[in-house]
Amino acid sequence: MTTLVRVLRRYTDIPALVYLLTNKAITLLDPASWDDTNDSHFIKLYQEKKRFQSVLALCFTQNSETYHHWRVFANGSSGVCIEFEREQLLRSVRKQRGVRTGQVRYLKLDEIKNLKPSAKNLPFLKRYPFEQENEFRMILESHEVLKSLDISLPLSCIRRITLSPWLHPSLSAQIKKTIWRIEGCRLLDLARSTLISNEDWKAFGESAVSRATKKRRSR
Repeated sequence: MTTLVRVLRRYTDIPALVYLLTNKAITLLDPASWDDTNDSHFIKLYQEKKRFQSVLALCFTQNSETYHHWRVFANGSSGVCIEFEREQLLRSVRKQRGVRTGQVRYLKLDEIKNLKPSAKNLPFLKRYPFEQENEFRMILESHEVLKSLDISLPLSCIRRITLSPWLHPSLSAQIKKTIWRIEGCRLLDLARSTLISNEDWKAFGESAVSRATKKRRSR
């Protein structure tokens, strides 16, 4: 039995974070600019089949912190990871008419030879090489022409915000102060990622060296 992941992570950047916190809303966007054109093509096909004027989307991961997600989706010192309480977030966005949510299914090329996909599943299908993303997706179906749409949400659904591992430590404190000054954000849990430089991990390695040194000295 699959265990439901309680946290959804959104990797983005500081400007998008500030917009979210200031407007108390998440923003769904037109997938046309996505790097993976296979992905955006499927959504365009779905839009045409269902005769929607617009299909917008927003992507999350169900994985814990990974180097891949930082590098691909939040690269550089301005990257951030926003952790959402899954159920509270979904309760909020599902109040918006036209929203669908679901886990992405990953397929290999040799698998699709014998499959006949349903049009309704196209926004939630992706090629197998992307499987490590473990994506959860929101889409917005609309009969209006839209390039983006804000959906209101309470900031209480944010569990934690992690700043980039490439953000210089001397800048981290000031960034935190700036975010905490935004209305309603004073109590947000903020931290800088230690993914690529963790003192506990380094100490673990150093303990092996110190044990070896002590053994040599005791001989």
